[in-house]
Amino acid sequence: MKEQNAYILGTDKEELHRLGLQHQVWASEAQKGWELAGFKAGQTLLDLGCGPGFCTKELALIAGASGKVIAVDKSEQFIDFLNEIKQQYNLNIDAIASDFDTMRLDTEGLDGAYCRWAMAWIPNPKEILEKVKKALRPEGKLVIHEYYDWSTHQLEPSSTVLDKAISACLQSFKDQDSEIDIGRKLPIMLDALGFKVTSTRLMPKLGRPDNLVWQWPKSFYYSYFPRLVNSGYLTKTEVSQAITDLKDLEKNVMTTLFCPMMIEVIAEKQ
Repeated sequence: MKEQNAYILGTDKEELHRLGLQHQVWASEAQKGWELAGFKAGQTLLDLGCGPGFCTKELALIAGASGKVIAVDKSEQFIDFLNEIKQQYNLNIDAIASDFDTMRLDTEGLDGAYCRWAMAWIPNPKEILEKVKKALRPEGKLVIHEYYDWSTHQLEPSSTVLDKAISACLQSFKDQDSEIDIGRKLPIMLDALGFKVTSTRLMPKLGRPDNLVWQWPKSFYYSYFPRLVNSGYLTKTEVSQAITDLKDLEKNVMTTLFCPMMIEVIAEKQ
């Protein structure tokens, strides 16, 4: 059964698979951020916008039996999936189905927090980050991974129709009541909230048809391009041609795909 309005790409089994693939591409970056922030055993950590919990599981292994992870996502299907992981691996996880506006966090109950691709999809990131700040203990660390510049998303050699489809994706994001490139605004935003920004790091990814990185945007195209037909950004013919062009480009292993530029921002509560 499909869950309505929970996530831009849905929450069905196909999306669950895509998110698993996406996590494999970005897992090492998440782990590096957690290490820089000093996440460790015994801590209480927040996974904000946890999705099906691929990061939650790893954070729970870091926190260990003496710590725990609070995982929040508005998709009940994803939370159900995460609870299955919790039981299977005997992990200390509190999985909560809630949107960020209504979620309740204990004041100064967190040692650390992690958020990936969540601020870009909400209209009030500053308000939510302020809520997270109140929940952090003094010197608690916040690690955020978000888009810095989605327009860097491009292929070489290029395809006119595929370029148009990628541009249509970006336009559909910009037409929402949120900021797709929220990552570039985070350092100033966090500073204004009273955080100390301790680290910023760009995270470029270059895909080729023969590597795993390529599969991340490819899986996105197959999922999201067709959704743009009903909303009028693309025609069925353009979607079909874009996918055909992608398959043709894949035949040359020297084709390169520069993914949307990501940024890591680590901040400490003062």
